[in-house]
Amino acid sequence: MERKSVPVYEVIVFPPSASFRWNVHDYPHHLAKWHYHVEYELHLIQNSSGTMMIGDYVGPFEPDCLVLTGPNLPHNWLSDTGNLTIPDRDMLIQFSPECADRICTNFPEFEEVQLLMSDAAFGLLFSGDTARKGASLLRQIGPAQGAQRMILFLELLATLARNPSERKTLSHRAPAATIPSRPSERAERAINYIHNNYFSDIHLTTVAQLCGMEPSAFSRFFKKQTGHTFAKYVNQTRIYSACTLLAHTDRSVTEICFDVGFNNIANFNRQFVKFCDQTPSAYRRTARRCTTPAPASIQESIFMAARYGSNASPDKKVQVPMSRGVEAFAGAE
Repeated sequence: MERKSVPVYEVIVFPPSASFRWNVHDYPHHLAKWHYHVEYELHLIQNSSGTMMIGDYVGPFEPDCLVLTGPNLPHNWLSDTGNLTIPDRDMLIQFSPECADRICTNFPEFEEVQLLMSDAAFGLLFSGDTARKGASLLRQIGPAQGAQRMILFLELLATLARNPSERKTLSHRAPAATIPSRPSERAERAINYIHNNYFSDIHLTTVAQLCGMEPSAFSRFFKKQTGHTFAKYVNQTRIYSACTLLAHTDRSVTEICFDVGFNNIANFNRQFVKFCDQTPSAYRRTARRCTTPAPASIQESIFMAARYGSNASPDKKVQVPMSRGVEAFAGAE
């Protein structure tokens, strides 16, 4: 049974200038598997029934099942529908432990949320008004923008924390003692190489050799470790860097295209639209409503930081926090 297999580490990426990630997907889906990640996740099953596995807990689920999982807690939901596709079965929101810590530390009124986050280490199933209101707020967050989106997120956390009697602890054990909180050393070596070199040509064969593996074996290994193909991982890293440069510098779209490693503007525009649902120019206009370009005197520093990391030097190694890794979204399989 899948439940007994080793959980797969999933790399989560957050949209530019966002505190959390909201997502909806169908079932079956490549993200619907026995897996874990370092982020908190609030997960709503909108349709179907079946069996859910949260840590060492195995039990049934029905439509509108709402579960909060803590960092590194393996989880999966298996619907009793065979190969039948269930549109929009899963709706979820993911946020980092650092995000939760900032909220609980900076706002004394969120003391109840701190307890909620602690209990989430074992997985929490919500019921009653908490589940209904939580599901409603989760759905409202999707189309919301800007400050309203963050306000709804804070209201969601407060709603989940308000009534402890309407949440049930699922797993008997926290995950730290049973699974690693990071992918293997080989996977991390590959990820760091990508983040150090994405602005130049990156070939799968080169990274495979760096990891001491044959290309075909490395391709399977990388997908299993991160949940995403090598090509998609590279492309999203490039697009995120492009977002930073579009928002905070006056470099042209064409310059940025080549700055971040794309070889032609048509492919850059196509991949950018796939991820951001708008063109690079439209993204820049949207970003400028909230920010202004940095002074010309420091734009070069921003460019270097976007390209080489916070040390702003090509000779420095970029240590990539795994909680800010890259999720598949664009590029060839």
